[in-house]
Amino acid sequence: MIEPTKIVCIDDFEPHIGAEAVERIHRKAKPLQDVHITHVNSTYYGGGVAELLSSKTLLMNSLGIKTGWRVIQGSPDFFSITKKIHNALQGEAIDLTERKKRIYEDVVYENVVRNHLMHDIVVIHDPQPLPMIRHYRKYGPWIWRCHVDLTNPNKEVMKYLTPYIERYDAVILTLREYKQRLKTPQRFFFPSINPFSIKNRELNEEEIDERLDHYDIPTDLPLVVQVSRFDRWKDPKGVVEAFRIARKEVDCTLVLLGNVATDDPEGEDVYNSLLEKREDRIIILSVQDTALVNALQSRAAVVLQKSIREGFGLTVAEAMWKGTPVIGGNVGGIRHQIQEGRNGFLVSSVKEAAERIVRLVKDKELNRTMGERARETVRKNFLLSGAVERYLDLFNSFETNYRIARKK
Repeated sequence: MIEPTKIVCIDDFEPHIGAEAVERIHRKAKPLQDVHITHVNSTYYGGGVAELLSSKTLLMNSLGIKTGWRVIQGSPDFFSITKKIHNALQGEAIDLTERKKRIYEDVVYENVVRNHLMHDIVVIHDPQPLPMIRHYRKYGPWIWRCHVDLTNPNKEVMKYLTPYIERYDAVILTLREYKQRLKTPQRFFFPSINPFSIKNRELNEEEIDERLDHYDIPTDLPLVVQVSRFDRWKDPKGVVEAFRIARKEVDCTLVLLGNVATDDPEGEDVYNSLLEKREDRIIILSVQDTALVNALQSRAAVVLQKSIREGFGLTVAEAMWKGTPVIGGNVGGIRHQIQEGRNGFLVSSVKEAAERIVRLVKDKELNRTMGERARETVRKNFLLSGAVERYLDLFNSFETNYRIARKK
């Protein structure tokens, strides 16, 4: 007989967060155990949102809360348009023609027809499925969770999306500086990592060696690593430039590991543009292997996340959890993860990134102490248990109103 797979439960977090916090989360979950919740996003894999939902929905179910996850479908035209909307929310110009709006709205409606969202609570993630709310009778609160950097959104796209956003009962943004002028109440939640996932659990040296050997990644020199979707906002070309400057002073190997999310049509072009930069000591990989991510982040001397825009850097938190110092772009959520000079470095240029690479490769004691502080930062602030507790608080704040409405 095959043993059933064990699902991580909140009690497993006790060594990290303590018994009191575990008991508090159980207590907050209890009033929601006859509630049916669903999350909706646009891809099952290939990005931080999918990763968050994979762990979060399982942990919510382990607390006795019926929590589902739906993924919308779309044509290449649809995802091309939603990528432009995504970029515009991060400040880019957009030519939002009536034809593009029609394609966007029509494909969303097709997904409405396929998905019967008669749940007590619905959480819609990012702009792709945002207009779905227009077509449903609400049986309880609907929440829009926006994961992108809204520091300076394009005014045209915000004007177009705001009537949809204001149909929601709450909006969740990552940082207070992303707050917008909306009638809908706004809450601010940091994303989080699952310390028990294949990507984040502790690997022994033999397991790390096996994964790196499998992909012919040399370990004779210190590893400099960036792990992220192939997205120009992650500035992979800037990472290559910084590495080339740094290796004039220190011998090391660069590994850029990424993937192409199914809802990001620009990803393949970014990946292809990087291939010409490959050398013996510049390795560029596009594979779906979470154990490889873990091995690279665990063995790296330095991890970079040199983003130009970043709602929140999950890969930053992942590497920090492994005790590896991170050099991050001085933008968005990364500024709330990295304390400059204490648990990592924040940079605003290729030159700064190169200087920090050299320093962390050369100074082993600095590398070690920064890594220890980085792990503690994640333990205190960015574990999955904390994210689930914030959602429980929000869901419970709706409890009285939606239960009355449901009975009617």
